[in-house]
Amino acid sequence: MAAITSSLAPDDRKIVGEALQGALVDLIDLSLLAKQAHWNLIGHHFRSLHLQLDEIVALARTHMDEMAERAVALGVNPDGRASTIANSSHVPQLESGWLQDGKVVVVLTDILESIIKRMRERVNATEKPDPVTQDLLIKATQDLEKQHWMVQAQR
Repeated sequence: MAAITSSLAPDDRKIVGEALQGALVDLIDLSLLAKQAHWNLIGHHFRSLHLQLDEIVALARTHMDEMAERAVALGVNPDGRASTIANSSHVPQLESGWLQDGKVVVVLTDILESIIKRMRERVNATEKPDPVTQDLLIKATQDLEKQHWMVQAQR
Protein backbone atom coordinates (compact mmCIF):
# COMPACT_ATOMS: atom_id res chain seq x y z
CA MET A 1 0.00 0.00 0.00
CA ALA A 2 1.37 3.41 -0.96
CA ALA A 3 1.37 6.15 1.64
CA ILE A 4 1.02 9.87 1.07
CA THR A 5 4.40 11.53 1.53
CA SER A 6 5.13 15.01 2.78
CA SER A 7 7.75 17.64 2.13
CA LEU A 8 7.72 18.49 5.84
CA ALA A 9 10.30 17.09 8.23
CA PRO A 10 8.83 14.49 10.61
CA ASP A 11 8.91 16.85 13.63
CA ASP A 12 7.26 19.63 11.64
CA ARG A 13 4.65 17.24 10.27
CA LYS A 14 3.81 16.17 13.82
CA ILE A 15 3.29 19.79 14.97
CA VAL A 16 1.23 20.65 11.91
CA GLY A 17 -0.76 17.40 12.09
CA GLU A 18 -1.71 18.07 15.71
CA ALA A 19 -2.75 21.63 14.85
CA LEU A 20 -4.88 20.46 11.94
CA GLN A 21 -6.48 17.64 13.97
CA GLY A 22 -7.30 20.02 16.81
CA ALA A 23 -8.84 22.49 14.38
CA LEU A 24 -10.81 19.68 12.75
CA VAL A 25 -12.25 18.55 16.10
CA ASP A 26 -13.20 22.12 17.06
CA LEU A 27 -14.84 22.82 13.72
CA ILE A 28 -16.80 19.56 13.59
CA ASP A 29 -18.06 20.11 17.12
CA LEU A 30 -18.96 23.73 16.29
CA SER A 31 -20.96 22.60 13.27
CA LEU A 32 -22.85 20.05 15.37
CA LEU A 33 -23.53 22.46 18.23
CA ALA A 34 -24.67 25.25 15.92
CA LYS A 35 -27.05 22.84 14.17
CA GLN A 36 -28.35 21.62 17.56
CA ALA A 37 -29.04 25.22 18.57
CA HIS A 38 -30.59 25.91 15.14
CA TRP A 39 -33.11 23.08 15.60
CA ASN A 40 -34.02 23.88 19.21
CA LEU A 41 -34.00 27.68 19.18
CA ILE A 42 -36.97 29.65 20.54
CA GLY A 43 -37.53 33.31 21.35
CA HIS A 44 -38.21 36.75 19.91
CA HIS A 45 -35.02 36.76 17.83
CA PHE A 46 -35.60 33.28 16.44
CA ARG A 47 -35.49 34.13 12.74
CA SER A 48 -32.28 36.14 12.62
CA LEU A 49 -30.39 33.84 14.98
CA HIS A 50 -31.74 30.74 13.20
CA LEU A 51 -30.28 32.02 9.93
CA GLN A 52 -27.00 33.05 11.55
CA LEU A 53 -26.58 29.58 13.03
CA ASP A 54 -26.79 28.13 9.52
CA GLU A 55 -24.04 30.56 8.43
CA ILE A 56 -21.86 29.30 11.27
CA VAL A 57 -22.54 25.68 10.30
CA ALA A 58 -21.57 26.42 6.68
CA LEU A 59 -18.40 28.24 7.78
CA ALA A 60 -17.40 25.37 10.08
CA ARG A 61 -18.05 22.74 7.41
CA THR A 62 -16.04 24.61 4.79
CA HIS A 63 -13.05 25.07 7.07
CA MET A 64 -13.15 21.55 8.52
CA ASP A 65 -12.95 20.13 5.00
CA GLU A 66 -9.97 22.38 4.24
CA MET A 67 -8.20 21.30 7.44
CA ALA A 68 -8.79 17.60 6.76
CA GLU A 69 -7.67 17.85 3.14
CA ARG A 70 -4.55 19.79 4.13
CA ALA A 71 -3.72 17.06 6.65
CA VAL A 72 -4.08 14.38 3.99
CA ALA A 73 -1.92 16.40 1.58
CA LEU A 74 0.80 16.32 4.24
CA GLY A 75 0.49 12.59 4.84
CA VAL A 76 -1.45 12.96 8.09
CA ASN A 77 -4.69 11.04 8.58
CA PRO A 78 -7.51 13.29 9.82
CA ASP A 79 -9.92 11.73 12.30
CA GLY A 80 -13.44 13.12 12.22
CA ARG A 81 -15.20 10.13 13.76
CA ALA A 82 -17.94 10.90 16.26
CA SER A 83 -16.09 9.02 19.00
CA THR A 84 -12.95 11.09 18.39
CA ILE A 85 -14.90 14.34 18.57
CA ALA A 86 -16.71 13.23 21.74
CA ASN A 87 -13.48 12.14 23.44
CA SER A 88 -11.21 15.02 22.45
CA SER A 89 -13.34 18.15 22.10
CA HIS A 90 -12.69 21.06 24.45
CA VAL A 91 -15.62 23.07 23.14
CA PRO A 92 -18.20 24.16 25.76
CA GLN A 93 -21.43 22.23 25.22
CA LEU A 94 -25.08 23.25 24.95
CA GLU A 95 -27.78 21.83 27.14
CA SER A 96 -30.45 19.69 25.53
CA GLY A 97 -34.03 20.76 24.92
CA TRP A 98 -35.44 24.12 23.88
CA LEU A 99 -32.89 26.90 23.85
CA GLN A 100 -33.93 30.48 24.52
CA ASP A 101 -32.40 32.87 21.99
CA GLY A 102 -30.67 35.02 24.64
CA LYS A 103 -29.03 31.97 26.18
CA VAL A 104 -27.87 30.75 22.76
CA VAL A 105 -26.19 34.11 22.18
CA VAL A 106 -24.32 33.86 25.48
CA VAL A 107 -23.29 30.22 25.06
CA LEU A 108 -22.38 30.61 21.38
CA THR A 109 -20.22 33.62 22.24
CA ASP A 110 -18.36 31.45 24.77
CA ILE A 111 -18.08 28.56 22.31
CA LEU A 112 -16.61 30.77 19.59
CA GLU A 113 -14.27 32.47 22.06
CA SER A 114 -12.87 29.12 23.22
CA ILE A 115 -12.33 27.91 19.66
CA ILE A 116 -10.69 31.18 18.60
CA LYS A 117 -8.27 30.95 21.52
CA ARG A 118 -7.13 27.49 20.41
CA MET A 119 -7.04 28.51 16.75
CA ARG A 120 -4.70 31.41 17.56
CA GLU A 121 -2.43 28.98 19.42
CA ARG A 122 -2.39 26.79 16.31
CA VAL A 123 -1.60 29.79 14.12
CA ASN A 124 1.44 30.50 16.30
CA ALA A 125 2.50 26.84 16.42
CA THR A 126 2.49 26.46 12.62
CA GLU A 127 4.29 29.70 11.74
CA LYS A 128 7.71 28.10 11.25
CA PRO A 129 6.94 24.47 10.38
CA ASP A 130 4.34 25.22 7.68
CA PRO A 131 3.23 28.71 6.64
CA VAL A 132 0.76 27.19 4.17
CA THR A 133 -1.16 25.52 6.99
CA GLN A 134 -0.79 28.68 9.04
CA ASP A 135 -2.58 30.58 6.25
CA LEU A 136 -5.51 28.15 6.39
CA LEU A 137 -5.70 28.54 10.15
CA ILE A 138 -5.52 32.34 9.88
CA LYS A 139 -8.43 32.42 7.42
CA ALA A 140 -10.54 30.12 9.60
CA THR A 141 -9.73 32.25 12.65
CA GLN A 142 -10.67 35.41 10.78
CA ASP A 143 -14.06 33.94 9.85
CA LEU A 144 -14.66 32.68 13.39
CA GLU A 145 -13.77 36.07 14.86
CA LYS A 146 -16.25 37.76 12.52
CA GLN A 147 -19.01 35.39 13.71
CA HIS A 148 -17.94 35.93 17.31
CA TRP A 149 -18.36 39.68 16.84
CA MET A 150 -21.75 39.26 15.18
CA VAL A 151 -23.07 36.94 17.89
CA GLN A 152 -21.55 38.94 20.74
CA ALA A 153 -23.14 42.16 19.43
CA GLN A 154 -26.57 40.60 20.13
CA ARG A 155 -25.97 40.46 23.89
